[in-house]
Amino acid sequence: MNNNISKLAAAIAAVLGCTASLGASAQAAYEQPATGSYDPSWYLSPSINATHPDKNFGDDHHGLGLGIKFGKAVSPHWDIQFGPTYTRQRFGGNDFRQAMFGFDGLLMLSRDRFRPFLLVGGGAEHDKVDRNFFHGSETSPYANVGVGFQYAFNDTWGIQADVRRARTFMHGSDFKFDRADTNILTVGLNIALDHRARRIASAPTAPEPTPVAVAPRAPDVVAATPPAPVPTPPPAARFERYTLSSTELFAFDSAQLRMPQPKLDETANLMSANPQIGNVTITGYTDRLGTDKYNMKLSQKRADSVKSYLVDKGVASGRLTAVGKGESDPVVKCNDKKRADLIACLEPNRRVEVQEIAVQRRVN
Repeated sequence: MNNNISKLAAAIAAVLGCTASLGASAQAAYEQPATGSYDPSWYLSPSINATHPDKNFGDDHHGLGLGIKFGKAVSPHWDIQFGPTYTRQRFGGNDFRQAMFGFDGLLMLSRDRFRPFLLVGGGAEHDKVDRNFFHGSETSPYANVGVGFQYAFNDTWGIQADVRRARTFMHGSDFKFDRADTNILTVGLNIALDHRARRIASAPTAPEPTPVAVAPRAPDVVAATPPAPVPTPPPAARFERYTLSSTELFAFDSAQLRMPQPKLDETANLMSANPQIGNVTITGYTDRLGTDKYNMKLSQKRADSVKSYLVDKGVASGRLTAVGKGESDPVVKCNDKKRADLIACLEPNRRVEVQEIAVQRRVN
């Protein structure tokens, strides 16, 4: 047993040394997330495990093992994790092996750099004991509860440690008891697999800023000076340009139009009254947070939403073109270090520009 404890201490020291090295090199690049936000990326969690089964298994020695789990934040307060672990205890001529495949729910008490959690879960477990006087092998269900924490070095690397107690239900098994318990200590790394540099806000986001009204261009007046004795013709018609504002069309990270939309209603009425107007382009944009693929898809959805709304109001679809341009053509450029400040600064870039919807109304 002392030899196993020494091996456990050495293994944990190696993992902590590795994570400390990663943390030292990556900590400066870490940006504290906005309060209450979380990264929905899948992550991988390889680990080392120390176990202490009770004597109902026919063995009560410490053992070491390995595990690997996949995890994902699914809400502001919950992570899910699933995967296998394997441990083995060898002492004298005896051998005990324990393999588990489980599914855990982690109740996250914080989404900051240090993230304590409570866990509950269960799964299937295979136990095998070979001793001089007893041989047993059984696959049984188990349930476990525990506590632990995660610590993020940056958006990609982190550490996780937890301690849990697993209860195995062995009714009708080779073992002499109906149930047995195992204490498990786990230390491992969390590695983001699909980090998108984008966090989902758990609290309602502040409304986007009200756009600054742009004064309409002064109407062009064309004055014709007729030659005498021809009477002076009436002044040429003047046109005013109507530009639709779009900053209030959508909520953050959404392509669903807010209601009501009086400006879109006015645009639809004006286009219906002026059928000569065509080739109107609706262009959707996002900020630079997120992958190019995700941003391009979101910007196209926003442009399509505006087009669909106008079509539903009676505007012919062939007169409208919806284009998504992702994060291109930013209105502002931001270099804020704190993530919350960066998200706020980039708000003007999350927009649908419809200034191409220029309805010309004759003013006599």
